Amino acid sequence: MEWTFFFSQQAEKFLAHRHLPDTFAIEPVRRAIQKLMGEVVAVDLRKTSGKWVNCYRVRTGKVRVIFSINFERYHVLIEVVDNRGSVYR
Repeated sequence: MEWTFFFSQQAEKFLAHRHLPDTFAIEPVRRAIQKLMGEVVAVDLRKTSGKWVNCYRVRTGKVRVIFSINFERYHVLIEVVDNRGSVYR
């Protein structure tokens, strides 16, 4: 099962502005998917609510990555990558 990752415009802009590779957001999300599928993985993963219903949040230092998953098609949309204080705005 090969997962396909898509980035929102905001996520691409955040990574490009800080000269970060795509793997900065993809690797924590891969670990989160492993955790959701039942493996024991050390990752800070939360299901979000409110504006981001049906999404998940993973923490990477002071940066938060919000993403949604389509398990049937093996697609992941990384919707937001931003600093801790402004990710939910």
